[in-house]
Amino acid sequence: MAGDLDIAYASATALLDFYRKKALSPVAVASALLERLERLQPQLNAFSIVDRDGALASARQSERRWLQGNPSGPLDGVPVTIKDLILMKGHPTLRGSKLVKRDQDWSEDAPATARLREAGAVILGKTTSPEFGWKAVGDSPLFGITRNPWNRARTTGGSSAGAAAACAAGIGPLHLGSDGGGSIRIPSAFTGVFGLKPSFGRVPAYPSSAMGLLSTVGPMARTVADAALMFSVISLPDDRDPYALPQERRDYRDGIESGVKGWRIAFSPSLGYARVEPEIAAAVREAAKKFSAEGAEIEEVESVFPSPREAFLTLWRAGCAKLLEGASREERVLADPGLLALAEEGEALSARDYLGADIARTDLAREMAAFHRKYDLLLTPMMPIPALPAGQDLNDPKLERVWIDWTPFSYPFNMTRQPAAAIPCGLTSGGLPIALQIVGPLYADHRVLIAARAFERTQPARRPPL
Repeated sequence: MAGDLDIAYASATALLDFYRKKALSPVAVASALLERLERLQPQLNAFSIVDRDGALASARQSERRWLQGNPSGPLDGVPVTIKDLILMKGHPTLRGSKLVKRDQDWSEDAPATARLREAGAVILGKTTSPEFGWKAVGDSPLFGITRNPWNRARTTGGSSAGAAAACAAGIGPLHLGSDGGGSIRIPSAFTGVFGLKPSFGRVPAYPSSAMGLLSTVGPMARTVADAALMFSVISLPDDRDPYALPQERRDYRDGIESGVKGWRIAFSPSLGYARVEPEIAAAVREAAKKFSAEGAEIEEVESVFPSPREAFLTLWRAGCAKLLEGASREERVLADPGLLALAEEGEALSARDYLGADIARTDLAREMAAFHRKYDLLLTPMMPIPALPAGQDLNDPKLERVWIDWTPFSYPFNMTRQPAAAIPCGLTSGGLPIALQIVGPLYADHRVLIAARAFERTQPARRPPL
């Protein structure tokens, strides 16, 4: 029988094997993880809602199915969490905001939540996010600060803040996040877990995001195979999303061990404009060399495109304005001041401003399509800095105005809608995680997963010092 710590850090794949062999039950796993959650929640503040009763009821149903040899789906009995920007029926989706009315109909699951239930997953609860997911750190007016398991004085990053903290801390193997400017990849990088931002439309989403074509839903996990398993489930069809891609109905674990031999891969240390802390730059460069050892041809490319900061910020401001649309003057004082400032800037934009930014987004996507005619993948640092101090929005206020100024590698690939993943590649001298970003051509999600798995095989297991 596995011990509590073994359960905490067991992969979804391992748990399913335990269930299959009747060596461990879904009830024992759910109970152990809920106890761990209760112990660590005061330190980490990773959860906005804990559904203890619902999780144990689901686990008991799963246990009966496994005892009968009839699991209901590929995740039967596997614990998962849902980010509190994503609908989960029976519980409010408060989005980290005091502005969201609690007296609403909460009887609908988002597409990804529904697919997880259908696959037999046991939902532990909802994880924290900054208000409406507007920024890349992990605090909100409603739920306060979510803290990094590697160092509780540091942020997890955001906006999938609680998902990253829970994943790194061993509170469930699978976590549902979303990414509009880096919100899966940034917290994955800061907490040392794997996160995939899929191609836009690959995972059906509902309701539509105020950030439009920038935002998508995706998996966060401690292993690439687990993320691929979760991705296979949440990418199944749902007709509530008219922008969803034609469904592939594939198991993304198939072929994941095939490797990168013969691939041509570009490595860009700065994209041509980003500043990266030397310790991180060195670690990422060493990570890129691993792909050569795996048989790929690596070419360093200093400049890939000019910074798309202004175009992205225009689109983001407009989305923030939409988020606060209809909020009264009295209600607005309850909002995160940074969100309110960007929303007010968004309200001053013209339709011409927005369309100009959208054209710039399209041009960038076209430029990257041409880039990938030559290169199978692009490697970059994920974050140029380690995790910021908790409760702090900017890394260097003298040089930065808004959160995108310290995450230059993330948001361009929301603009282009390409798949991109964050994968751990080391630790700083201060013991904080460092991550590599793997970017694939549009719709080449499986290629990103194959490359991530090839790199993962070169890395030691790392756990936070909880």
